[in-house]
Order: sequence, then structure tokens, then C-alpha cells
Amino acid sequence: MATAIPPLSNAEKLEFGEHSNNHRADSERSRLVVASYNIRYARGPYLIPGGVLRKLGLMSLARRPHHVDNLITVAARAFTNGKLLPAVDVLALQEADKRTVRTGGHHVACELAAQLNMNWVHAPAGIPRGIKPVKRQWWLDFEEPIDLHDEGDTGVALLSRLPLNDVTRIDLPWQECPWRPRLAMAATISVGAGPRQIRIFNAHVDPHAASDGQLAQLEVITAHAEATTLPTLILGDFNTLSSQKCIETRRFLESRGYTTPFPTGTSTWRGGGLLMHADWIFSRGLKILRWGVAKPLKVSDHWPIWAEIEVGA
Repeated sequence: MATAIPPLSNAEKLEFGEHSNNHRADSERSRLVVASYNIRYARGPYLIPGGVLRKLGLMSLARRPHHVDNLITVAARAFTNGKLLPAVDVLALQEADKRTVRTGGHHVACELAAQLNMNWVHAPAGIPRGIKPVKRQWWLDFEEPIDLHDEGDTGVALLSRLPLNDVTRIDLPWQECPWRPRLAMAATISVGAGPRQIRIFNAHVDPHAASDGQLAQLEVITAHAEATTLPTLILGDFNTLSSQKCIETRRFLESRGYTTPFPTGTSTWRGGGLLMHADWIFSRGLKILRWGVAKPLKVSDHWPIWAEIEVGA
């Protein structure tokens, strides 16, 4: 049975920040570039080798503040210079740590947003303090954990050059371990002088769950999406770490009117020589003009995925 933990206060559920008043909300704007990135707290691409070093006691945290700072800058450059992907207007982040020891004290979403000159909102996961985590499957135990009494947190975030309104935190169902809460967030993006609006959902689905557990989390997200008549995007890290999970996730969302340009099996994550399709962009009521995977960015074990969307007149 999961250990009961106190709920987050209203002040802890969402954190907002503003780095620019330049929303680029011109009336002629008809296209939008949206990206999703499990940034893995800007730790780097070596999940499994890093986990082995940590288990052997060979990992030093002394250089971590400088290391993470450099990788945040590398990510900011990639999202703006147009080489690996078009310059991004809206960026969904997963595993965006806030002042944890493993990031060297960095607030990843805030600092990346500052370098991108974007406004941002962060939803902390609400990691419990002093409660020992339930043991994970061995193949998911390479991740560097947040320390048992670390005052920092992780979470999901939305960064945007455009106004973000009606921001909603969505806690997803999970029972097995209070150390692995999963969540999503939603916001309405206003484009142009009209304005034209899009509802966007940033999701981080549980990798430990079987397919039915993952679909239960997606059921909650799509139920929230049904509450709007706006064109909708659902994107993020779906942790579809098997062919069957890819098939079932795609079938589930397509049955609810969503489409994706990404062929099933598109590589968005790598580790230990394995390539998997973990990250997706699904849309309803929108035309995706082009899309891609931003290889070979090496800030995380995931690669960013992106889509250019026609928002219409």
C-alpha cells in the first residue's frame, strides 16, 4: 500500500515566471513551432553509463553546477539557432528539476526560459520528503534519484513566446510508490490579434505502469481535453518503451479523434545501445505542416521532438 503524503498547497501547485513581454502576437502570424523535450534535468545523454558509475561510487557532484549550466545553454542554442529544428515558439519540458542536488541547484525551466526569452510555468511533481522509495524494476534503476531529504523537486513545464492562459495542473492516477507521482499540465495559447487559440497538454506518463496503467493516465488527460472545443495538442513523454505500448497508446488517442505525423517506432530515446519511441505529439483540429526529431542534441537521453502547426486565419 502506498504511503500517504500531504497534498501540495495551492501555492506549490504551479509556479509562473516572466522573462519577456514580447509575445510575437502579430495578426499575420499563421504558423507555430511547438516542441517537447524530456530534458532529464540537463544531466546529459548517458543514463545507463552514468547509473553504473553512480552505483560504483565513482560519480562526483563537484562539477555538477557547471555541467548543468553548460547543458542548459546548449539546449537554448538548439531551440533558437534553427539547425536541428526550427526556432521554437512553445516548448513542453518533462523532468525539469527545480534546485535539486542532482542539478547542482539549478532551476532548469526558469533558466532555460531566461535564455530563450520566454515566459514559463512549472508544475512540481511533489516528491515526498523522508519516505523511502519502493524498489524499481532493475532496468529503470539507472536513473539518478532525488535524495531522500532533498528540498528540490522535479516536474513538467511550459515555456512560451506567446501568452499562456487558463493554466491547469493535472495529477495523474498512480498508486505503487509516492516517490513517482506523474502529472500533466494544460494551457491555452493565444496566437495573433484575434486571438486564435490552441489548448496544449504537456504529459509525463509513468514508465513503470503496464499498458492499462498508462492508458488510465491518458484517459484523465483526454477527459480534460474534452472540456474544450479549441484545437488541441497532447504532447510529451509517453514512456511507450515497447512496441505494444506504442501501438496501444496510438490506438487509444486515435480512437478519440487525435492524429500524429510520427510513424510508430520513431526513435526519440536511446540508452545502452537501445533506441525507443517514447515521445509523441498528437493533434486534433490542427494541421501539422512538418515535424521532426532534433538529433543529435546531447543534453538528455531523449531527443526533442517538434511540429510546425498551421493555426489558420
